[in-house]
Amino acid sequence: MAHPRVLVAGLRGGSGKTIISLGIVGAWRRQGHIVAPFKKGPDYIDAAWLSSAAARPCRNLDLFMHTPHTIIDSFTNSGVSADISVIEGNRGLFDGMDVAGTCSTAELAKLLNVPVILVVDCTKVTRTVAAMILGCQRLDSEVAIRGVVLNRIAGPRHRGVLEDAISEICGLPVVGAVPRLPGESFPERHLGLVPPPEHLEGENSLGKMTEMAEEYLDLETIWSLAHDAPHLEGVDGDPAAEVERGEPAAKVTRIGVFRDAAFQFYYPENLEALLHEGAELVDISPLTDEDVPEVDALYLGGGFPETLAATLAGNDSFKRSLHQKVESGLPVYAECGGAVYLGRTLHFQGNDFPMAGIFPLDFTFSTRPRGHGYVELETVSENPFFEQGETHRGHEFHYTGVEGTPYNGLSFAFRVHRGHGFDGERDGLCYGNVLAMYTHLHASGSTTWAPALVRAAVRYRTIRNERV
Repeated sequence: MAHPRVLVAGLRGGSGKTIISLGIVGAWRRQGHIVAPFKKGPDYIDAAWLSSAAARPCRNLDLFMHTPHTIIDSFTNSGVSADISVIEGNRGLFDGMDVAGTCSTAELAKLLNVPVILVVDCTKVTRTVAAMILGCQRLDSEVAIRGVVLNRIAGPRHRGVLEDAISEICGLPVVGAVPRLPGESFPERHLGLVPPPEHLEGENSLGKMTEMAEEYLDLETIWSLAHDAPHLEGVDGDPAAEVERGEPAAKVTRIGVFRDAAFQFYYPENLEALLHEGAELVDISPLTDEDVPEVDALYLGGGFPETLAATLAGNDSFKRSLHQKVESGLPVYAECGGAVYLGRTLHFQGNDFPMAGIFPLDFTFSTRPRGHGYVELETVSENPFFEQGETHRGHEFHYTGVEGTPYNGLSFAFRVHRGHGFDGERDGLCYGNVLAMYTHLHASGSTTWAPALVRAAVRYRTIRNERV
């Protein structure tokens, strides 16, 4: 199928991929085009900014958590209603899980047969830039590098030397030259950029990136390169758009989702999968709501409970309501920040903040990540959602952890074969119908996840109605 598309990659993390991607998306949207945004890898925050820039959900494309069929299906079905698709890569172009670059941005570029724009940080360097780009071209000629954006150039003379070297040595066009921009439009903290819900001037910052792209990028050439992308087919030659999809189920249950500035890490596919299985989703905020509404299950995503710990700790009525629901058997599925909220206390910046107290555990925030990267889990114990023997692939990125091993009387659902989880060996704490884990799962990769959560909600609804 014809599918105009472009992938923005870099030589390393921090090279400027995100601001260039946001600028391209914003500029094309300002021109009246519908842009489908994508993020390579399991990142939530960059994806949230791309969603804001495009005014439509950004989808994650991950070669570890998803199959090639799933990636092509997601890419084509999301992009079919758009004029063009923009993918932001992660880390360096060839950086992956091992020396072979498994699951790298380059491998995704080859799978989707997408033209690549390489963003290069040009700070204190000239002709060596051409050598680095040439190395990328020679390392894997199947990766379609079609243009270069020079980032953080010192001035016109600097640009001229760079452009001539890249043209002569690499045979590539320079499709943008961005000077070192003043100010800090997108400040960072421990998990990366400050996310949109907490950025006080998010729209203004996106506007600046759009203006940057309009001034410093050759948007017309990038547009042409995207439209020169070859016909996109599915894996093994199957047309990608022919994947069959069932009809959404009738609404059979209500699932509450913690969604506010403290809990914001959700893949759009996860929420869509719950809807497809027959769930009505109810947004809930433990920051501002007085109690848990009448729902049949809860989904607590990740986020930043540490930065809003004082507000979470002060909402006693909500915590009491949550306790009552949990003791009545309400199914609760919690990931990362959601799991931390279910603990007894959170120690952050010298203070202890009382959390919900579902688990008798005290979490501590560290200056370095406790777990960061891909995770492989095996379901080894009885739990509210997953069958024993199931395996799941996911991702974790957390600075919190439980000091010591105060897990007497608590069970874990998963054995960790790769990653950290709670203690390097286990993940998925269980209590009644509560499952709390550090691993984030993606519904497109863990296909049993959404049906299991909906089934648990339906069971609880049936039992509650029988009691009434």
